[in-house]
Amino acid sequence: MASFFEIEDKQEVCVLVSVDTGEFDADASIDELEELAHTAGAEVFAKLIQKRERPDNATYLGEGKLFELKNICINNDIDLLIFDGELTPSQQRNIENHTDIRVIDRTMLILDIFALNARTSEGKLQVELAQLKYSLPRLGGKGAQMSRLGGGIGTRGPGESKLESDRRHIHRRIDALEENLKNLSKRRSLMRQRRKKNSVTTVAIVGYTNAGKSTLLNALTDAGVLAENKLFATLDPTSRALKLPDGRSVLLVDTVGFISRLPHDLVEAFKSTLEEVVYADLILNVCDASDPDFEEHIQVTKQVISDLGAGAKPVLTVYNKCDKNPTLRFFGESGNDVRISALHKIGLDNMLTKMCSMLENTRRQVKLLIPYSDGSIASKIRKQGAVLQEEYRDDGLFMEAVLDGVFLNNIKHYILPDEE
Repeated sequence: MASFFEIEDKQEVCVLVSVDTGEFDADASIDELEELAHTAGAEVFAKLIQKRERPDNATYLGEGKLFELKNICINNDIDLLIFDGELTPSQQRNIENHTDIRVIDRTMLILDIFALNARTSEGKLQVELAQLKYSLPRLGGKGAQMSRLGGGIGTRGPGESKLESDRRHIHRRIDALEENLKNLSKRRSLMRQRRKKNSVTTVAIVGYTNAGKSTLLNALTDAGVLAENKLFATLDPTSRALKLPDGRSVLLVDTVGFISRLPHDLVEAFKSTLEEVVYADLILNVCDASDPDFEEHIQVTKQVISDLGAGAKPVLTVYNKCDKNPTLRFFGESGNDVRISALHKIGLDNMLTKMCSMLENTRRQVKLLIPYSDGSIASKIRKQGAVLQEEYRDDGLFMEAVLDGVFLNNIKHYILPDEE
């Protein structure tokens, strides 16, 4: 479904609105909301923040500030209001009735960006499920509002026709999506079991959106993943093989970017994808070290990792874009952190060395004699480990190599007697 600003060949003009209750940094949050709005294709006309102990139950803003907002809309041809919080259905309807302008909140905006960037069938299913669950309690009066206000940001994904359908149809669609995602989750689980059986070590790349995760994956593996300076530029997970300095091969798994106050429905919908973090052997927590709020971003990511049940996993904190912040001095207590520039490939060797030391060390250096009739074993050894020496002898191929313990167990009859 084409968005409103594509149809009219112009950007939607929006006003960003926030209530500062002191629970979080309202200025930083609305700046982030501005980036999200730009990513969705909107032009931000103004940002409005009101200090209150709590949002108004009926209209989110106080009466005076709501009147001010209405005047801004009347005098400046505003298309859209985006609130930096989660609105209740009644708050959304009341604000729209008062201003005669379409209203979305932070969650709807993030869901819209995900709908815009989903590429795989699984990603599209996950986004649609999250949107439908979020929209379900907001269906009352939706049809009249849409006919009056038109489409645009916040309406991508399932589309107007689905959102205007009756609740029974929405529930049926949600059930069907959950069943499809359950089957995909089973398939992912089988793939993980196969990787475990084949002794594949997995490293998950996580981090705040736009931290440079895709750029890092490209720098390490030439993955060719889209890397843009936009929030949630890439949504669908990507896996690539990587050989570490100690010879072992690992599977790098890129994951969806995190953000503060990540919508609950989105976390639930993407659970099967985010499970890759739970089953990873090592987690790379990538942050943009040039961002003034990078410490907070690291904590947000750590909290999401913990919420997923992966808090006990070893984590290597990767301070990316350090070429933009050469004076960086912040390091964690464990010492499990590195400074890099993924774009300029600075510090990657040090990062790979740390990854080797943090992964469970089950590797051994052994000497083997491979009969020439079993040449395929030699190829597997070259692929799985670090070969230190090879020598063609009369009775077979002599190899000295560093190999994983599980793989060694499968080829133990080739290990020379004094190496057992």
